[in-house]
Amino acid sequence: MAVATQSLEELCINSIRFLAIDAVQKANSGHPGLPMGAAPMAFVLWDRFMRYNPKNPNWFNRDRFILSAGHGSMLQYALLYLMGYDSVSIEDIKQFRQWHSKTPGHPENFVTPGVEVTTGPLGQGIANGVGLAMAEAHLAAKFNKPDAKIVDHYTYVILGDGCNMEGVSGEACSLAGHLGLGKLIALYDDNHISIDGSTDVAFTEDVSKRFEAYGWHVLHVPNGNTDLEGIAKAIEEAKAVTDKPTMIKVTTTIGYGSPNKQNTAGVHGAALGSDEVKLTRDNLGWQYEPFVIPEDVLNHTRKAVQRGAAYEEEWNKAFANYKAKYAQEASEFERFLSGKLPDGWDKVLPTYTPEDKGVATRKHSETCLNKLAPILPELIGGSADLTHSNLTELKGIGEFQKGHYENRNIHFGVREHGMGAICNGMALHHSGLIPYGATFLIFTDYMRAAIRLSALSEAGVIWVMTHDSVGQGEDGPTHQPVETVASLRAIPGLTVIRPADGNETSGAYKVAIEKAKKNEPTLLAFTRQNVPNLAGTSIEGVTKGGYVLVDCEGTPDIILIGTGSELSLCVTAGEKLTAEGKKVRVVSLPSWELFEAQDAAYRESVLPKAVTKRLSVEAGVSFGWQKYVGTEGDTVSIDRFGASAPGGVCMEKFGFSVDNVLAKAKALLG
Repeated sequence: MAVATQSLEELCINSIRFLAIDAVQKANSGHPGLPMGAAPMAFVLWDRFMRYNPKNPNWFNRDRFILSAGHGSMLQYALLYLMGYDSVSIEDIKQFRQWHSKTPGHPENFVTPGVEVTTGPLGQGIANGVGLAMAEAHLAAKFNKPDAKIVDHYTYVILGDGCNMEGVSGEACSLAGHLGLGKLIALYDDNHISIDGSTDVAFTEDVSKRFEAYGWHVLHVPNGNTDLEGIAKAIEEAKAVTDKPTMIKVTTTIGYGSPNKQNTAGVHGAALGSDEVKLTRDNLGWQYEPFVIPEDVLNHTRKAVQRGAAYEEEWNKAFANYKAKYAQEASEFERFLSGKLPDGWDKVLPTYTPEDKGVATRKHSETCLNKLAPILPELIGGSADLTHSNLTELKGIGEFQKGHYENRNIHFGVREHGMGAICNGMALHHSGLIPYGATFLIFTDYMRAAIRLSALSEAGVIWVMTHDSVGQGEDGPTHQPVETVASLRAIPGLTVIRPADGNETSGAYKVAIEKAKKNEPTLLAFTRQNVPNLAGTSIEGVTKGGYVLVDCEGTPDIILIGTGSELSLCVTAGEKLTAEGKKVRVVSLPSWELFEAQDAAYRESVLPKAVTKRLSVEAGVSFGWQKYVGTEGDTVSIDRFGASAPGGVCMEKFGFSVDNVLAKAKALLG
């Protein structure tokens, strides 16, 4: 094919292909096959349909684009460069997959402006897309007026075979169909190739029928390689269907244009090689040197800059009109986008005295959520089919359902992993929403990838986890987390808080809400069993992660360190030791991460190095506690799986009793 015979659109599409080919070749690492095959659908979408402003990637009413098949990241980087985003230059593309580059191996929203979510683990992106679409639907229902629309945009996703194989995508897409999210449009790159070769070795289901069963509108473009009008017609039809999400299956050839490697696994995850790059250039009539883009292409694609400025200016005028007519709603909308909290919002968080009835911290959590919900209209979330166990219902606020998107109680169904990815998407909509997702603590194992990604991608989600220990009781070891808190503490950027009573639960929510507005996730671990309200616990103490709850005169003989429901054991044991003439300090340590964020002087004031006799008490594994108890200290912990019995019996049998804490403390004291 000679260059002269290529249309301008073909030149644009081949520009995407060869930016990907050349970047992967230079890095000798990457996935050229997907960008080569998906370039036509991506170009049609970005050139003809999507509304965005390259000079302001954070313009609120932009359409959101997610490359769920994140291994094909050069597709997105090529688009960002061609469309005129300042975040990706040709030099950035030459630095693909290199140290500190803006073009990492998988798209990362915290690295590259224009990238909405962090994709890599397959299936997460499409599930994030469901969350983005839910955020749009909620905000539109809340703020739009019949004569003034200020929230009106689409969520577009390109996903691959691997995304459709992963269970998280099924969880999220099933919910999306139930909810009828008409502004969610997914383009499925149906290329029949994965790392192991043809998908026929493991994946022969009818994906279209599956999505139809989910309640999606399903279309098929049989020739995604060259039928640009077919792709455009499908997107137009998808936009016309407003009561269902749409999945467009676009059948493509992976590595399109590579004479020897197209339609093979060899082009999926490795550079073409210099010989094959030359053959591909000849085959596609591409006579340009590496990283050189024809001027005609840039003249065309950079028109996106003018279009984007016009889109934003049009929206600004619409918002000015909205603000003139609906000042109160506009003010709230602006506060949402600013990331600010209402003045004095935390004053509604309850405080308690020892005279107040002791209840489970999950019950205190319910109280906090319902105190906060009226003054924080951005708080939205729910449970993975455990609403009345997690106690996460916002009373009198209504259920988020098809036709009732203005409501804030979300029923995720038994879909923990999907819930996690959806909550991340809602947070990464960056519209001020504070999403929360709840289940039993043990089932964070089902959603660990999403929780990890909330920390990695800076998604301000609140993870509300209940039934936090063997105190869960009769359901037995399958439902009793022992290693879970320790493993969650290992995730960088995740703040884990295990409060002991009502005051500490209020403190946990103060931290979590503030962190959500800073795009940081927090995981709260709550008890099933009742706990007493302790003298001296405080909201302020929780914000520091650890604090002295009970102290003695002079240097302590021993420090008892407790978290959660076990803190009361430390207090009672400390009283008994004090009565026997020992000098005892009791420290509450609800959050290791918050404590480590304090300066060295404060940490020393709580846990002085001179006091080497230390005993930690937590109904979980001992792993990690040596940092705080040292070589001369000990733990009351559980380094085995739990058992099926009433919760109180489990706690007693596993040593979480005052008597055992006393015995261990006395052993340390000699």
